[in-house]
Amino acid sequence: MDKKREFFFYKNYFREFYESLTWKVQKKILWTLEIVESIDRIPEIYFKHLENTEGLYEIRVQVGNNIYRIVCFFDKNDLVVIGHGFQKKTQKTPQQELDKAEKIKKQYDEEKKSHKP
Repeated sequence: MDKKREFFFYKNYFREFYESLTWKVQKKILWTLEIVESIDRIPEIYFKHLENTEGLYEIRVQVGNNIYRIVCFFDKNDLVVIGHGFQKKTQKTPQQELDKAEKIKKQYDEEKKSHKP
């Protein structure tokens, strides 16, 4: 399958979350990432803009009754920067997770600016 997007896993935020999960959840996350990576128009069930944010998106994974979210953002058109993940236990995305995502995005943007020639 042709890739429509590339992933960049920023620092260890996602890895720490991913490694804490069961094999079954990890497998579903990888499957979902493949969809996000390879489909032109990603169904909202898997990928959605986070309301009231500047360019933050969530990759949505459900395993049984458990819901997981991976927060990400775009750098250029087809580079998806993966920030952190969490297990969602409430209807709304918790404010602390949005704050963390904003902080990660800001950190990424600042590092990118400081590395330009």
